[in-house]
Amino acid sequence: MIAIIDYNMGNLLSVSKAFEAVGGDIKIVDTPHELENVSGIVLPGVGNFGEGMEHLRNRGFEAPLLSAIKSGTPFMGICLGMQMLMEYSEEAPGVKGLAVFKGGVIKFPAGIEKVPHMGWNSITVQQRDAAPLAGIEDDSYFYFVHSYYVAPENQAVVAASCSYITEFAAAVGYKNIFATQFHPEKSQDKGLAILTNFVKSTE
Repeated sequence: MIAIIDYNMGNLLSVSKAFEAVGGDIKIVDTPHELENVSGIVLPGVGNFGEGMEHLRNRGFEAPLLSAIKSGTPFMGICLGMQMLMEYSEEAPGVKGLAVFKGGVIKFPAGIEKVPHMGWNSITVQQRDAAPLAGIEDDSYFYFVHSYYVAPENQAVVAASCSYITEFAAAVGYKNIFATQFHPEKSQDKGLAILTNFVKSTE
């Protein structure tokens, strides 16, 4: 069973229905003990980094989530769920992230392009061996909605990149951890392919 964490910051309905559409055995969980003995964990999320971390911590998810990730449980973060894997975000100065990866979350600079970055954009795959990206080709399009982007210190964890104002990490991956800035649940066939791949990795 794959646990989708409800911490009052997620588009849970669309994420859960997308996983169900690809045959995922999922359960929305809102208490930390429900993360025990699951085959995978999904951390979705939209909204403010500071509020997201506050809700996650107030509900007691931080320690058991980090423990599960460290133990090797397949993990997928989506949008804010990816950003919170970092140490900090310019969106919420002074708020510590989960610090799974070193680095931060940076605001897009003002320029000709509009912020937030909203709509369809193509990605370039950096990690050809990342299981969730199996079958995903360069220039595949995914749906983005964000004003901040992830900037990891170690570029080797960038699983896919995207260009909008600047080149940024569209996805990160390391061992059992995979996360996307884009919304696979809103990205039609390509997005469902990624969710299918993640479900297979939990079996």
